[in-house]
Amino acid sequence: MINDRQRSLMELGYRTIVGIDEAGRGPLAGPVVAAAVYLPLDVDIPGLRDSKAMTPAARQRCFAAIHQVGAVGVGRASPQEIDAVNILQAALLAMYRAVDQLPLEPDLCLVDGNQCIPDLLIPQRTLIRGDRLCSLISAASVIAKVTRDHEMEAWHDQYPQYGFQRHKGYPTKEHKAALQQYGPCPIHRQSFAGVT
Repeated sequence: MINDRQRSLMELGYRTIVGIDEAGRGPLAGPVVAAAVYLPLDVDIPGLRDSKAMTPAARQRCFAAIHQVGAVGVGRASPQEIDAVNILQAALLAMYRAVDQLPLEPDLCLVDGNQCIPDLLIPQRTLIRGDRLCSLISAASVIAKVTRDHEMEAWHDQYPQYGFQRHKGYPTKEHKAALQQYGPCPIHRQSFAGVT
């Protein structure tokens, strides 16, 4: 899985290839977070795969390893931006911001899914199920997921009644019951069904 795609693209002349993915499209609360990740071709991170297929402990280990050996950019779109432009456009905006935060200049972006990032001046290719097929996108999925989970755990301190540290804003039974009891808080997505 890991580097065949990257190797074949390098044979086409690309040298600095980054993977891009996001976390947090489905939750009722919190930001959508995207990551852009560069890893050297010869780097192998044991256990790296689609973040959704990993345990929290495995994600945390890979998160630390990616930061040690790679280059990472992280971008966000706030709940208010999500409400203003819709979740797809907010996710693409977060991806654009992630690329902008990279400490290096990529010459190709591999984007998970089937949507290119608007206004990005760097060449890009989309890859459906990229988080399962490409190690660079898998790495981006881990960075985005762990970063967002940490942020939602921090929001729990401010709004403990919702249980954000457990469900991270996703529409669980517990979360829906808290919304019924307390109503939405400032980090809820007002445009999402079930919030108001």
